[in-house]
Amino acid sequence: MNWLYVPVIILMSVFIIYPFLNGVRISFTNWNGYSQTMNWIGLDNYIRMFTDPNTWLIVKNTLIYGIGSTILQNGIGLLYAILLNKSMKFRAVTRTIVYLPVIISPLIMGYIWYFIFQYNGGSLNDIITLFGFEPANLLGNPDVNVWLITFVNTYQFLGIAMIIYLAGLQGISKDYYEAATLDGASSWQQFKNITLPLLIPSITINVVINLINGLKLFDVIIAMTNGGPGYASQSLSTMMYQLYFARQDAGYAAALGNLMFLIIVIISLTALIYLRRKEVEA
Repeated sequence: MNWLYVPVIILMSVFIIYPFLNGVRISFTNWNGYSQTMNWIGLDNYIRMFTDPNTWLIVKNTLIYGIGSTILQNGIGLLYAILLNKSMKFRAVTRTIVYLPVIISPLIMGYIWYFIFQYNGGSLNDIITLFGFEPANLLGNPDVNVWLITFVNTYQFLGIAMIIYLAGLQGISKDYYEAATLDGASSWQQFKNITLPLLIPSITINVVINLINGLKLFDVIIAMTNGGPGYASQSLSTMMYQLYFARQDAGYAAALGNLMFLIIVIISLTALIYLRRKEVEA
């Protein structure tokens, strides 16, 4: 046995494996999060979770945050990377501007956009009313606020996707493009047959990271809507937070946490396995 693995195994056991197993145990109890005692209630929390219609709304929101952010971050991030990989003026400055939101706390970023979109006194509504239109309650609209949160999350972490794609693009030899140009291949054909296949490792990294971060999105939601109105913009992570700290329902919160864990593992592993196979084919 390599003893160098021992510190890693200990750290994983203390900070990952034990908390996970303890969370599974708590999900079968009615613990309030503070009491020294907890009563075993079996599958009651899971039955409650799967029979509550709000659960499916929360799961749908979570999937929108995760999959929606992944699609937007990768699409726009790849576009930025392609543009900023070319020789142009102020390229370094533009890259810095695109990446800059990443260094801001997600909670602070959420509050910045809250002050833009809020109904009373929001800068966007101030501009709208200046032109004689009625103010829009965007954060209070259940059909809009989930997508606004997805947009803000995309805007903030777009720079990470761009940097990873830039690294991938700069690792592709220019000889491929020169040969393709000599063969008469168009720009689209070069992108489809050279750039995209050779970028699949970068796509894999970006997709998996974006999925995991989007599916457990928390800070931006809390800052912008606090999950409201009602359950309209709740994610599994924000619902867990409210159940534990506001309603003292730690057992049910743990059950939701286990559901979120399964969703993240299934979706992320599926994407990882599929894209890894594409890497081999490419």
